[in-house]
Amino acid sequence: MRGFWYRLLVRCSSCCGPWLLKLVSRLIALGYFLFSRQVAESCRFYAALYPEQGALYHRWCSFRQYQRFTSIHLDRFLARERGTPSCTSRGWERLEALIGGQGGILLMSHLGNWEMAAALLKQQRGDLQLLLYMGVKEQEGVERCQKEELRRAGVTIIGVEQGSDAPMSGVEAIRCLQAGGLVSMAGDQLWREEQRRVEVSFLGHRAFLPQAPFVFALVAGAPLLPFFAFRQGDNHYHFSLAEPITIERVARGERDQAISRAAQEYADLLAATLRRHPFEWYHFERFLH
Repeated sequence: MRGFWYRLLVRCSSCCGPWLLKLVSRLIALGYFLFSRQVAESCRFYAALYPEQGALYHRWCSFRQYQRFTSIHLDRFLARERGTPSCTSRGWERLEALIGGQGGILLMSHLGNWEMAAALLKQQRGDLQLLLYMGVKEQEGVERCQKEELRRAGVTIIGVEQGSDAPMSGVEAIRCLQAGGLVSMAGDQLWREEQRRVEVSFLGHRAFLPQAPFVFALVAGAPLLPFFAFRQGDNHYHFSLAEPITIERVARGERDQAISRAAQEYADLLAATLRRHPFEWYHFERFLH
């Protein structure tokens, strides 16, 4: 959806109520489900997750995935109208131990609502320094609104262009970690074809994760923090932080193995969490190979 039409829908929903945004977004999601070529990829993904089920069930899973995705837009609207969502948490003490001290690298995933996760972190700790790396598309509509909302919440955002390796050369990230802040990077999204990647096993298939967060953790000596936020109802979320993934400093010839082990540990956690929240997988590009 283009930014203009999205803003118009939000304004109309402010007058008529959130039901309008919910209805329109679900109709748009239905249109994507019926006509988008990416639905075939979703069905293929759910076939790997539920190999014992038939093609009709996999298509039903894809339909639920597309419909569930609309909750991201609804909750963004509710946050504007009613304030930041309430939340419960698990593992928050792990984060508290790092904030203001060693700092850490948040591994955000397209499982659950990472946008709301970033806002909830700022809600929990207003003094938290949070730097978020995000890919930049050539034509941004809703994504631009998304970034604006996060900036208003106090999150520092660095846009990574298609041909850039900014996460690996970001002086801002080093400064943020040195100040005891958190640097957030996508753990499961490749921004471009030639991007450096690490191969993992996922649902019995090959998958490729961006190498940048793992290399950055190794170089900076910072722990990786897998972070998930799942919707528990209108304007309420539960977020969880798993055990930190650490990459020990090793000899240069052993670095690739150390990175591969850490990436596989993250992939295993991602798969286990996916089985508990199968329809909150908002990764619509090809992931399994």
